[in-house]
Amino acid sequence: MRAEDALGTARVLLDEALRGGGRRILGIAGAPGAGKSTLTAHLAEQLPAGSCTVVPMDGFHLADVALARRGSIDRKGAPDTFDAAGYAALLQRIRTARPTDPPIWAPMFERDLEQPLAGAIEVDPAVPLVITEGNYLLLDEGPWALVRPLLDVCWFVEVPEELRHERLVARHERFGKSPRAAREWALGPDEANARLVAGTRDRADAVVREG
Repeated sequence: MRAEDALGTARVLLDEALRGGGRRILGIAGAPGAGKSTLTAHLAEQLPAGSCTVVPMDGFHLADVALARRGSIDRKGAPDTFDAAGYAALLQRIRTARPTDPPIWAPMFERDLEQPLAGAIEVDPAVPLVITEGNYLLLDEGPWALVRPLLDVCWFVEVPEELRHERLVARHERFGKSPRAAREWALGPDEANARLVAGTRDRADAVVREG
């Protein structure tokens, strides 16, 4: 599926939710730098106002203080540096919430601080479509295996590797890393995570290609 076709497919999913009177959860997975957040933001902007809420997986990053205690700060972004069970529990709450239930509050990841912020995203239990995006939605190990069954549909976003690497380096520089450090992180921890994510591609319902 081309990136420009994704909006039409998302509209079909939204229509199904509206006709059925329920809620649909659309997952968008892919390697670091693949364009998951960009695609998600585009869908949320183009769909009717109030019809969807975005809940990123990145809100479940462990805080740096926790990573330091665990000796994982230099692997930030790896699967075990997230609260995967907490993420799955939130998706379960979203799936089972009734329209009259109180709002559900989700965390977000603040890039300027490089830290998660609790209670930053309000999820109205009556919203018909929730879009969640992140690297490990299709990972079938440990608590991450709880995530895929909670998604009605999950796409895998991919772009040419050269473009993905360029995006990662630019992102790391934008948020404070030197050019050298940005390249080292993109080719080190990011690349290790990307290889792991690539192995989950076949579990997606569709592959969204850009470039």
